[in-house]
This record gives sequence, C-alpha cells and structure tokens, in this order.
Amino acid sequence: MDTAPGRERAVPRAAFSASPGPSDTAAAGGDAEASFIAPFERVFATLKRLASNYATLAVLDVRRAAVQFAWLVAGGIFIAVLVVTAWLAAVIAVAVWLIGSGMSWPAVLLIAAGLNLVGAAVVGVRIKHVFDDVPFSATLHQIKTDASDPARVT
Repeated sequence: MDTAPGRERAVPRAAFSASPGPSDTAAAGGDAEASFIAPFERVFATLKRLASNYATLAVLDVRRAAVQFAWLVAGGIFIAVLVVTAWLAAVIAVAVWLIGSGMSWPAVLLIAAGLNLVGAAVVGVRIKHVFDDVPFSATLHQIKTDASDPARVT
C-alpha cells in the first residue's frame, strides 16, 4: 500500500467521496487532520517512486550505452590494428618482390616510403570532406540569430 512507514491506512474510503459519511462527521480533529494529510503523503510517495523508477531506467540505459561504446572503441582499435598490419604486410611484400628482382635496399625503402605517403594522402583526401561542416553549426546559428530578424524561422 501507499501509506507512510509505521502507520496503518489512516484514510477511510469515504474521505474521497463528495459527501461525508456518518463516521466522518463524528470524527475528532485528529482524524480530520490525518484524512487531510494522507492523500498528499500518498501522492508524494507515488511521485517519489515514479522518479526513482525513471532514475533507475536512466542509469540502466546509460550503463548499456557505456558498454556498447566500450565495445565500439575496442572493435575500432582492433580493426585499426588489423588494417595497419595488412598494409605493412602489403608494403613488405612489394619490398621483398623488388629486392628479389635485383633492386637495391635504398631504392626499395624509398618505394615503401612513397607507398606509405600515397596511402596517407588518399586517406587525408577522403577524410577532408568530413570537416566541411562545423559540428553543431545549425544549433550555433539558431542561438546566434537575432530575435528581431524577420528571416528567422521559429
């Protein structure tokens, strides 16, 4: 039940009716005070329980999101290590092939460095377009827009 701790149900069912019952009219001042406060105590207890349930739900959602984020970061790191290893293996394979065909070590190392620079340039060009728009640009524009501006859309 929704009663205060250590107290039995203090409010009779008739307290919520439009007309007072026979026991209500004969009640002393203490009973009238309890019947006035008890609904507020129950409402407060219900609101407290509701807030607690929402807080628990939020904590569980944050915990789940944190675990998912940790898996995402760990997976990203693992994928990055595998991609770097594959790239290095490809560069080493080209270097071994060039050495096997009679090329000198300095020339092979220069070609390997050139392959790494070309790879970095390709990634840089692909990533360049990610930063075309400033993060939160629409939000910042909305905040900075003057309220008297007739072109402002509300």
